[in-house]
Amino acid sequence: MLGEMKTPFSPSPSPSPSSLLKNKARFSPYLVTLLVFIFLVSILYGEDFICIFGQQLQLYSNPHAFFSSPERVKRQKLPFAIGKTEEGCDVFSGRWVRDELNRPLYEESECPYIQPQLTCQAHGRPDKDYQFWRWQPHGCDLPKFNASLMLETLRGKRMMFVGDSLNRGMYVSLVCLLHRLIPQDAKSMETFDSLTVFTAKEYNATIEFYWAPFLLESNADNAVVHRISDRVVRKGSINKHGRNWKGVDILVLNTYLWWMTGLKMKILLGSFEDEAKEIVEVSTEDAYRMAMKSMLRWVRLNMDPKKTRVFFTSMSPSHGKSIDWGGKEGGNCYNETKMIENATYWGSDCRRSVMGVIGEVLRKTKVPITFLNITQLSSYRKDAHTSIYKKQWSPLTAEQLANPASYADCVHWCLPGLQDTWNELLFAKLFYP
Repeated sequence: MLGEMKTPFSPSPSPSPSSLLKNKARFSPYLVTLLVFIFLVSILYGEDFICIFGQQLQLYSNPHAFFSSPERVKRQKLPFAIGKTEEGCDVFSGRWVRDELNRPLYEESECPYIQPQLTCQAHGRPDKDYQFWRWQPHGCDLPKFNASLMLETLRGKRMMFVGDSLNRGMYVSLVCLLHRLIPQDAKSMETFDSLTVFTAKEYNATIEFYWAPFLLESNADNAVVHRISDRVVRKGSINKHGRNWKGVDILVLNTYLWWMTGLKMKILLGSFEDEAKEIVEVSTEDAYRMAMKSMLRWVRLNMDPKKTRVFFTSMSPSHGKSIDWGGKEGGNCYNETKMIENATYWGSDCRRSVMGVIGEVLRKTKVPITFLNITQLSSYRKDAHTSIYKKQWSPLTAEQLANPASYADCVHWCLPGLQDTWNELLFAKLFYP
């Protein structure tokens, strides 16, 4: 329980007329001069003060302002914005439209930066239908992705994606969308431990990816050397990775997949260096809420809302159970070449409770962050996963070869493909919020 607190503006007894007269008699010429000066300044610049403080009050008194429509904060022009989305248009609500004229936005073979886990055509996928779909919001259009505008905006700046392999796929997609405008000898991509950096030399710009699947520090930060059942996340440890994000101008964050262990999450309350470690087990939702709050606290303390933009990408759905969409039991995304047409579809692999935590935390925050709600629109795309058409890091067994569904990747996405749409939505919210 909190103890009683005196309010700083507690009413005090009204002064008597005689005390007012005594105080008046004590007024010095200097005080009179100061009061006259303040009075004149308030007349001359009062409207400016009202505008400045009015903006701040609107910014911090409306917890919904930056949930999905930060542009609705009056008088507050967001960094990088050059226009706005049509009034009442939700770009995340719509339908998929076949567009063979304008899709794909690039060819797989033209982009050397796609990891072999995502190059589906190079690994034998027989169809290309998944590449020809465009997202069409209800009642409005997405602005066309403009690579020149994006590169000019990034001139002299840093853009960074932070999170897991799904965010890395989005990062690679953006590099593929931009790199054709940059001469071969004026671009490079290098990896330094957890950090991958694409440099556009003529623009003095970098687009970076930082691997941090929980955002917080964990014993599973090494993607290879760990076991799912042993994952431990350290509470309040976002600065472990966050120190590498400081100074960026556009930050795109995600975290979801690695929390989905099917078990309770182990949370470390001290340090990984402690001899006796205090670890508690909490629900996935409580652990995820803790991470979201840490993320928002870091953004508030380290990102300048007048100069920088921060985005948070929602859950990327997987398609591991074909019975979810009326398929056979035991099946998954393997051999799926058509999307799900049920507009209300929500697969069992997407936890509504976690989506609820995201909405709850972002609705309450005053931190300026733009929400990229890619979950529902991606849920329809069971056709767009890498499935078996990717580099396999270890030889497949005879049993696996006899049952391709047993090793199909129904989590990651082929490029070009769905994740290019995520970047079109990012582009729309960056320039037309």
